[in-house]
Amino acid sequence: QVQLVESGGGLVQAGGSLRLACLASGQTFTSYNMGWFRQAPGKEREYVGGISPSGSNTFASNSVKGRFTISRDNAKNTVYLQMNSLKPEDTAVYYCAAAGRGTIYQPTNFNSWGQGTQVTVSS
Repeated sequence: QVQLVESGGGLVQAGGSLRLACLASGQTFTSYNMGWFRQAPGKEREYVGGISPSGSNTFASNSVKGRFTISRDNAKNTVYLQMNSLKPEDTAVYYCAAAGRGTIYQPTNFNSWGQGTQVTVSS
């Protein structure tokens, strides 16, 4: 399995931006679909979006579409989540995930997880 470590979380004011990064190690990074999930207190984990192994296909959930962008740098074994126009409702722990099969449109296939990074958006 692949090991994942997120970074880049923090506290930001509403309307601000953050970029999360996820460094992968252990297996061939380019074999994996990569995704970002988030979980707010008292809520279920939500699929934010994903990116295919080559980076040619991306998906973003309706709640973040137009504000968040997923990208990857396969030379650096890293996937990014650029978050713009942040809202207080974006406050959550954000998790990076990897899927060795299926597509980015099947969030249940993600089975390797990072430890999460906290994002807090103040109003």
